[in-house]
Amino acid sequence: MDLHFTGADAAFRDEVRAFLDENLTPELKDAGQLTTSVFTDKEWNLKWQKILFKKGWVAPSWPVEYGGTGWTDMQKYIWASECSRYGTPNLSPMGLRMCAPVLMKYGTQEQKDFYLPRMLAGEDYWCQGYSEPGSGSDLASLQLRAVSDGDDYVLNGSKIWTTHAHFANRMFCLVRTDATGKPQQGITFILLEMDTPGIKVEPIITLAGEHEVNQVFFDDVRVPKANRVGAENDGWTVAKYLLEFERGGAFAAALAVGIEKVRAMASHERADTGTRLIDDPDFRSKLIDAEISVKAMEVTEHRVMAEIARVGNPGPASSMLKTRGTEMTQAIDELAIESLAYYAHVDQMPARTPGSNVAPVGPRYGLTAMPRYLNNRAASIYGGSNEIQRGIMAKLVLGL
Repeated sequence: MDLHFTGADAAFRDEVRAFLDENLTPELKDAGQLTTSVFTDKEWNLKWQKILFKKGWVAPSWPVEYGGTGWTDMQKYIWASECSRYGTPNLSPMGLRMCAPVLMKYGTQEQKDFYLPRMLAGEDYWCQGYSEPGSGSDLASLQLRAVSDGDDYVLNGSKIWTTHAHFANRMFCLVRTDATGKPQQGITFILLEMDTPGIKVEPIITLAGEHEVNQVFFDDVRVPKANRVGAENDGWTVAKYLLEFERGGAFAAALAVGIEKVRAMASHERADTGTRLIDDPDFRSKLIDAEISVKAMEVTEHRVMAEIARVGNPGPASSMLKTRGTEMTQAIDELAIESLAYYAHVDQMPARTPGSNVAPVGPRYGLTAMPRYLNNRAASIYGGSNEIQRGIMAKLVLGL
C-alpha cells in the first residue's frame, strides 16, 4: 500500500481542483460549509449531484458497469479530500452509498435497471426505514408488521429517526414478516414509495434546532411483493450487508479538514492568559494527539480500501472505521467548542441558513461549531452504537 502521490495522482488532484473551482458556486459552497451533519438539505445536495452527474462523478465507489468512475483507491481519496477541503455539499448517502450496493448484490435485474440510473441522476431521493421506538441498536427486535395479502404486503407500525423522510420519495425498509422463530429470521427487506396511502411523516426537532429526522407511521400500507429485495424472511442478511457500507466510508479526509479548521480557530482565539489559544501547551497537546489519530485513521482507511478493491465489501473493518471515525469526529467537535468558548453557545439559526444576510454574533467560522457538536453526539449511536460495533469486532476479528 503506497500512500504517496504519483505524477498521475498529482495531475488528477489538479483536475479535481480545477473542476471544483469552476463548478462549486458561492451558494453551493455556503450550503456545504453550513452543513452541520452528514446530510446537506435536499435543495443543495441535489443541485450539486446534478453537476456531478453531468461530469460523470456522482458515484466513485460504484462499478463502472453501473455508472461508476473507475477511479483508483488513491483517486477516490483525493476526491474525498478535496471535496472536504473545498466544503462541497454532502450528497445524500441513502441511495448512492447504501441502497445501491444492496441492489447490485441482491436486487433483481429489473430492480437494478430501474432504480440505479435514477439514483445516479438524482431522480429519486431515499430514506432508510430501520430503527423503531425500542428497536434502535437492537435492530433485530423491530416490529413493523408486513402481512402477506396476495401480491402485496400490508404494513402497520412505525419507524423513527428517519433522516430526510420529509424530503424522500422512496424508502428502503426492514419489516417483520414472521414472528415465530428467532428475530433475525423473520425480517424482510423491501422498497416502497413515500406517497403510498397510509404513510404519515411527523417531524422530530433535534437538539441543534434542526428538522433532519422524523417518525414515520404506517397504517395498512400496501407494498407490492415485487419490491422485495432478496428472499422473504432473509432481510437480515441484506440488512447486515447494507450496514457495512453505512458504517464504513472515508472519515479521515473530513477529519483532517476539521483539524485544520480548529487550528485556524485557535490561532485567532485567546486563552485565559490572553495569549493565542494555539500557543497554550495543554490545548496544543490535545490538538496534536487528535492529528496523530487522524493520520492513523487515514492509513487504516487506505488499507481497508485496498481490501474492498480485492473482495468487494469492508466486512467487520467497517465497524472499526465507524467506531474510530465517530469518536474522532466528536473529539474534534469538542476542540472546536473549546476554541470558541462563549461564542459557541449563541443560538444562531437564521445566520447559519444558506443565503442568509443575518450577521453572526462572533466569528463566522464559529457558526456551525455548536450545532455540529450537538448533531454529532448521535454519531456514536446511529448505524449501530459503538458498543455494538465493539461486540462485532470482538466476535469477528478477535474470535472472542
